[in-house]
Amino acid sequence: MRKGVYFTLLILATQALAGCFGDDEVEDDPVVETPLDGLFSSMTWYHYAGGINASNDSIGYDNLTGNSTPYPAMGTYYGIGDTTFEPTIGVTSTGGIHYSSYGGTGSGTMVYTSMDQGQTWNNMGPFNPIIGDMGQVPSSNDPYIYVDKWTDRIVKFDMHALTAMFVEYSDDDGQTWSIPFSAEGYYSPQDHQSIASMPDVDGIGFYDTIYVFCINTGSSALGPQCSRSLDGAHTWDIQRPGYPIGVAQCSGLHGHLAGSNDGAIYRGNPSCDGPAVYRSVDGGYTWSEHTITTTVPMQEGWHSHEVAVGADEAGNLFASWISIDQMPWMAYSRDQGDTWSEPMMVAPPGVNETGFPTIFAGDEGRVVVGYIGEGDDNGGWSGYMSVMTDAFAENPLITTVAVNSPDDPLDVTDDCGNVRCGGFGDFIDVEIDDEGRPWIALAHNTNGEIGIVGTYITGPAMYGDLRLLPEITPGGPSTL
Repeated sequence: MRKGVYFTLLILATQALAGCFGDDEVEDDPVVETPLDGLFSSMTWYHYAGGINASNDSIGYDNLTGNSTPYPAMGTYYGIGDTTFEPTIGVTSTGGIHYSSYGGTGSGTMVYTSMDQGQTWNNMGPFNPIIGDMGQVPSSNDPYIYVDKWTDRIVKFDMHALTAMFVEYSDDDGQTWSIPFSAEGYYSPQDHQSIASMPDVDGIGFYDTIYVFCINTGSSALGPQCSRSLDGAHTWDIQRPGYPIGVAQCSGLHGHLAGSNDGAIYRGNPSCDGPAVYRSVDGGYTWSEHTITTTVPMQEGWHSHEVAVGADEAGNLFASWISIDQMPWMAYSRDQGDTWSEPMMVAPPGVNETGFPTIFAGDEGRVVVGYIGEGDDNGGWSGYMSVMTDAFAENPLITTVAVNSPDDPLDVTDDCGNVRCGGFGDFIDVEIDDEGRPWIALAHNTNGEIGIVGTYITGPAMYGDLRLLPEITPGGPSTL
């Protein structure tokens, strides 16, 4: 029950008692309204770090102003019409939403695209020019797509048999594609690839941005290896260590890469001391190591490597990971990872187990943390987006939405958040479109590992003036 309701009941009770004890005139006290009245729902929460309900007046409502003003929010999802594995997503400035499907051996993976905010989806290939229903790369163990937000280039990255990497790209929302370019590495296995870009601020390349991809070598001591492309993903440098040479490593796996406006690129995975971010300012050629915290460690399990990173438009850095309490934590750095804020737990009250962290940042101080989670009733797993529109506030308001309803779980496996789980595979993905609307790539495992994309029906904008986004048509199970 909301605070405003409590006050209403209290006033009514007081008036009734006054009528019993005399005829003295009693002035009606006004109903006290809060900035949160009418906003909570079974799929939407307003809270502070640590799962503290924002209607808890012990913190007060004075900070629910400015960029921490609460806005109505509601989540939904749309099925892409095909299966997925380790779903990745990218959005272009045209409004195109691009999602990686999973075709398996013989057909290859495809990019599904929506140009109408998830309402309809089309398979954009890239198709084999001879065998029309087969991909140009006919086999992919790990599909991965990335949209270069500075040039709108869609890059499709496929790994085959833990040895070969192939890159295709499109500059027109998937209408046409390049031929596959080889990006084989020099270590085996080549696995868990991630790719990102950043502006070529020093002019060392032959394209507007520099691409970097990093892979897992299968050896914690060897650590991830990374390669850069200075010509728009056509050719790649020899792979080099994605960490400071001579610094001991304790994890070969890593999270998604993220580029920043200032020309830095970041990669998240644990150092030997705790969750960490690795930074390169020369296009992925050399790296420095930056441990975030030694007091909130990584979870113990399948995703003990997954540190998600994102950079906002002002170059501030955000990182998220699942800790040993099975809950999502986030910290930020305002100096390229040299120093970090105190970590904050970002899940809402009532969620007690989570997994698959992912993160993306918009304008300064605006960030979305995505994950799957299970509630107190253990009724199954949902996809969550926890949004902060002022992450640097003393008590930042967190608006969390579930994209699926409790009676429509994405998975019912007890420990889905801590194991390789159906279409989720090893990771999920989240992005923000130019309007400021977040989009999260998930799998609907209970309906056959169908790829789904979650978003707001409406909610606060992550770019531009802080405002309520226009409503879009709800999705849900009917879109599967």
